[in-house]
Amino acid sequence: MARPREHPSAAPLARLSARALGATFERALEARDGVQGAHAIHELWLRGEISLNVERMIARLWERASATVPEWLPMRYVDRLPEIYETAAQFHAGAKGRSNIYLVLLDYRDSRADPYGLYVGMTGYPPAQRFDQHKAGIRAAGSVLKRGLELLVGPTMHLQRIARRDAARIEEAFAEALRARGFFVQGGH
Repeated sequence: MARPREHPSAAPLARLSARALGATFERALEARDGVQGAHAIHELWLRGEISLNVERMIARLWERASATVPEWLPMRYVDRLPEIYETAAQFHAGAKGRSNIYLVLLDYRDSRADPYGLYVGMTGYPPAQRFDQHKAGIRAAGSVLKRGLELLVGPTMHLQRIARRDAARIEEAFAEALRARGFFVQGGH
């Protein structure tokens, strides 16, 4: 789990100008600081930075600082990531527990106008382990097995280690809220 300074909701660079964010990103590359670089990318992304610029920054960060890039930074540009964050932020658990909500980016470039979909799931395993299980065919949802690209960790970091009853409620409501915003969603049952 990410330390507080690493968590995307910490938004440590939110007050910087776009120019200052660019400079911060370049310094992070020099220092091989994946966390600081991820925060710079994330902030620009949430401000609506051009997709090509975000893609290039992600590639440069992985090239220079792969060992320190936090798990919450997606490996590719996701057009509506800010909306996913906004939707996830609506949900909160009342009690601690052993369940986790997770989100998987699905690839529909071959069959839909919107190239990506989302899978919303609930698990007692760490989300990365559950994703690996899906991809290995273990209790796999077909959509994740066939189309799962990566976990989108950042939006659901606050929905980890929660009570099962809260997780079941949130999984369903989160999927519905994403559908209401026009996302193509699998899971959430």
